[in-house]
Amino acid sequence: MLSRFILFVVILFSLVSCTVGPKPIDYGSDGCHYCSMTIVDRQHASEIVTQKGKVFKFDAVECMLNHMKDVDIATIGLFLVNDYQNPGELINAEEATFLISESIPSPMGEYLSAFSSRKSAGQIEAENNGQLYTWEELKARFKIE
Repeated sequence: MLSRFILFVVILFSLVSCTVGPKPIDYGSDGCHYCSMTIVDRQHASEIVTQKGKVFKFDAVECMLNHMKDVDIATIGLFLVNDYQNPGELINAEEATFLISESIPSPMGEYLSAFSSRKSAGQIEAENNGQLYTWEELKARFKIE
């Protein structure tokens, strides 16, 4: 009976520990995996979650993109970015629209922000100038294959 209980606990623990999903960013405490700066900006932070559930946090989308040059993209389960208009809310980067506008600074100086919809990104772009990108276009701009 005890061996069944131990087996159950081991199986339960292994299922829970490999959950692929976002982890909350502890702003002001967590450090960027790429540049080691403390993550404080709720509008520009991002995360990568591997298929095994390991989370890498970044202070800016551009740090995440630069990190992606050094990893096997096939091992990544989720690419997440903060929605500029909903600070602290992580959204799927593959579905986001990105704006590069010198009127909107980002932590690492690329002026790169993410939006949950093309419409909202377009409205901000109309007010601030710049250029809109899809996820695939942004990866090409950063030379990520």
